Amino acid sequence: MATSQYQQFLSTNKVVSASGNRDAEMVTRVGRKNKNAVESYYASKGLSKELEGYHWEYHLVESKEANAWCMPGGKIVVYTGLLPYTQNEAALAVVMGHEVSHAIFQHGNERMSQEMGAEAVSVGLQVAFANKPAETTNLFLGAFGAGAQVGVLLPFSRKHELEADHWGLIWAAMAGYNPQEAIPLWERMEKAGGGERPPEFLSTHPSEGTRIDELKKYMPEALKYYKPMGG
Repeated sequence: MATSQYQQFLSTNKVVSASGNRDAEMVTRVGRKNKNAVESYYASKGLSKELEGYHWEYHLVESKEANAWCMPGGKIVVYTGLLPYTQNEAALAVVMGHEVSHAIFQHGNERMSQEMGAEAVSVGLQVAFANKPAETTNLFLGAFGAGAQVGVLLPFSRKHELEADHWGLIWAAMAGYNPQEAIPLWERMEKAGGGERPPEFLSTHPSEGTRIDELKKYMPEALKYYKPMGG
């Protein structure tokens, strides 16, 4: 389902070519380094089988929304509207690491299950999708953060968000990016909110202040994994 919806999304939105475009090349580069970090970590724990079936893809899509998301199986999209907030590659790595964590920890799957109910899940999502294709497709897109345009954004739980923050820092650090860039990133996000409606990426997440406080707690652990690129 993720593969089908991902391809449909790409076919109906403006994808920035990674050939000759610095921003698109950066998204691909960061995605690959984060993927390698995740796979390395899982291999070190003897858990590589848990990542079987993941076929990673990374695309930059034209949109004013400050958003990024990752569907099951490693299908990642970053919107161009997020880049003015990230401003550098390390901050982007933190965001993409966060989204990768949602996918590998199956947070979206849990949210789908909660929304559709135990009975629907027990007979299989294929049946549910067959019965109500439009409704369930919108639910699917919303569950994985891609549903802003269909108006069904469903917030991850605070637990899921903080877990993704935590591990996103570690993936970025293992990939050679300074995880401390997460703090100024979220300070920029907080400033951008300015008491008004925050960017779409923030609308389903914990408050920026809370997030920054938690990130500072995670930072010592993440820094243990940080080896500067080229160092």
